[in-house]
Amino acid sequence: MSRCRPKPRPKWSLADIKGSWKLLIPVDKRPTRQMNKVNLANVFAVTLRDSGEVALIDGDKKTIWAIIKTGYAVHISRMSTSGRYLHVIGRDGRYDLIDLWSEVPTTVATLKAGFEARSIETTKFKGYEDKYAVVGSYWPPQYTILDGLTLEPLKNVSTRGNTVDGNYHPEPRVASIVASESKPEWVINIKETGMIRLVNYSDLANLKETTINSAKFLHDGGWDSSKRYFLVAANASNKVAVVDTQEGKLAALVDTAKIPHPGRGANFKHPKFGPVWATSHLGADVISIIGTDPAGNPQNAWKVVQELRNHGANSLFVKTHPKSENLWADAPLNPDPKLAGSVTVYRIADLGNPDPKPEVLDLAAAADLGKTKGVQRVVHGEYNEKGDEIWFSVWTGNKTEPSAIVVVDDKARKVKTVIKDPRLVTPTGKFNVYNTMHDIY
Repeated sequence: MSRCRPKPRPKWSLADIKGSWKLLIPVDKRPTRQMNKVNLANVFAVTLRDSGEVALIDGDKKTIWAIIKTGYAVHISRMSTSGRYLHVIGRDGRYDLIDLWSEVPTTVATLKAGFEARSIETTKFKGYEDKYAVVGSYWPPQYTILDGLTLEPLKNVSTRGNTVDGNYHPEPRVASIVASESKPEWVINIKETGMIRLVNYSDLANLKETTINSAKFLHDGGWDSSKRYFLVAANASNKVAVVDTQEGKLAALVDTAKIPHPGRGANFKHPKFGPVWATSHLGADVISIIGTDPAGNPQNAWKVVQELRNHGANSLFVKTHPKSENLWADAPLNPDPKLAGSVTVYRIADLGNPDPKPEVLDLAAAADLGKTKGVQRVVHGEYNEKGDEIWFSVWTGNKTEPSAIVVVDDKARKVKTVIKDPRLVTPTGKFNVYNTMHDIY
């Protein structure tokens, strides 16, 4: 009797990636100056999850500038250091490079990085601006270094290896990636192993990696306000790992409430605890505030100094801006439709009080989409270039029903504009060009 064996997972080598690569417009055929009059710094790249597209919205006019066909369920959009090129990765592994200098935004290169992917980043260190890009795959477990102007695949690196427990893992996925401004280095987080890799891209032929043990399972995170420390959620371990990128080592593992999920997190100066970084949680209805100033406030560094009440658990993102006086959090995956459609906002100045009280805004109601079959989930606050507006998606989760983007006046905490358009098909993540270029959060 023959045994039924599962088919092996498909491979996707550097040669396969090169075979999928299409340079649609060579560098020497592209504009030498900006050919449109759009304020590119205030453009928002908005994921249209279920249509496999990105909407580029003019943040000054609050209108759609262009719709670009991309991979399915774009997970993240990142900007080149110059602010010219938008890098977009779909969950299906399709990677698109979009030139914003064209009269109409144009895809100039594309490839398939793998069968499933989540993360991309560019180079930000002086002298390497726009030079390289990197894409991390869920499957195969690898990251790939590309030419930043053409997406030509240059180097493929496996992420298979031992976990922090010492056990071999054959399929560890690449989670978030960020770029240092002080070194020619990426911080690449390997989900299942709990390993953080500091990858020096100054010499691809002799690639140097520093591997840091942290905790499982690594997900998303962001820089502290000094951009020396990177904080990343090890969400299954209920911890936030802190990497000192200047020293190239783990600075701390911070215990938090259940399943931290920060997005990039939120940096601000707390009235009592000094510089801090915040995360919300999928598994708890709190916002955790972590001290981030070991030099000036060592007694508060790398510990949860305060827990704020969110309006509900199942939050995905927390947000603020250096010019804002507010801290915002969503809860789009909450089973209660009223909570899923609302956001919490705290005044930062009030956080030094014994029992600070938030305001809860029902933004789904403000969008006035009428009755829909899908729950109207409000997700992913993103500030405009000036930091005086915060944009939220009202995501119905159903591509046949209307969705919207609600623009809130940050100071007044009042809805300013609701962007509705039949082309806004299930909008989720939004990435402002200026804030994404400069890692402002």
